[in-house]
Amino acid sequence: MVAAPPQPVQPLPTVLLTGFDPFGGEAVNPSWLAVQALQGRRIAGHRLVTAQLPTVFGAALAQLQALLRQHRPALVICVGQAGGRAALSLERVAINLDDARISDNAGAQPIDTAVVPGGPAAYFTTLPIKAMRAALQRKGLAAEVSQTAGTFVCNHVFYGLMHLLATQRVHRKTRGGFVHVPWLPEQGAPAMALADVVSGLRVAVRVALTTPQDIRVAGGQIS
Repeated sequence: MVAAPPQPVQPLPTVLLTGFDPFGGEAVNPSWLAVQALQGRRIAGHRLVTAQLPTVFGAALAQLQALLRQHRPALVICVGQAGGRAALSLERVAINLDDARISDNAGAQPIDTAVVPGGPAAYFTTLPIKAMRAALQRKGLAAEVSQTAGTFVCNHVFYGLMHLLATQRVHRKTRGGFVHVPWLPEQGAPAMALADVVSGLRVAVRVALTTPQDIRVAGGQIS
């Protein structure tokens, strides 16, 4: 009896997580430390791949676009640091505006400039952010839905991501969004322990992969 030839193993679909390098004089960036800890993990039948983006207008988006071409992910969550916030902030909307209070890591400081000239004024996340918030809170982690991702490189990347997903047919089924994380305790207060940030991102990814439609919240109750 002739043995059947082995069947090729299909690669797992991927989730792309990105963080940023340190900026503004900081020695570390918790977004990258947390994302890096999840490299190679498997969640809900998907393999996580991670990358560090430069905190640089333009260059960050160019690198993100290259990563999308390389990995063809089913889900993309970009992560950034938001010093002064006390919770994992699930961003709802990205706006077509670069307006930098400080210079980026290449010394650029755009003021009142479009991320994508001629692009829509804003894009909404396609992540189930309310379901993600509810799951994070059930785990005892501080989480919130945020209505602003700012106007620095984080929003630049968030808007650019959503524009790519909306305008490139190859990514039409890819969900994407942005999460801001607090400082680490050694950076200042309010803060969140790195282990909690990592745990929170793991929960967020699982919910995003397993929740086709977001929950609705009325009167403080999940419906």
